Amino acid sequence: MDGPVRPTWRPDIRAAVISKARVNMHRKLNNMVKMMGLYPLAVLSDCVVYPSPGESPLDFLPYAASGKPQPGGFRLGPTPGLAKLEGVQSTLWAVDLMEKGLNPARHIKGGDAVLDEGE
Repeated sequence: MDGPVRPTWRPDIRAAVISKARVNMHRKLNNMVKMMGLYPLAVLSDCVVYPSPGESPLDFLPYAASGKPQPGGFRLGPTPGLAKLEGVQSTLWAVDLMEKGLNPARHIKGGDAVLDEGE
């Protein structure tokens, strides 16, 4: 059996939730290109790595003239639908991983992450 053995397990609902999350992520990726001209360096199932001119994600996220986050792009926060900061690394770190054929989005949480062979 593929899923957990419990009477409330609904693989169709799980698939719908995952699909909705992917669609939302792709929409936000597209909006970041339209608003800021920014393309991600790496993408994993729920993690996106962007280059930033500073050490904070606030340095590249789109903001309106009023100082509020632009609707449609990634926004940081603890509530559902908002992005969570997974980590900050230097561009050289990301380039080094990419030259090794590795995905920086898989390793952004920490500099001491084990490098997987099967990427």
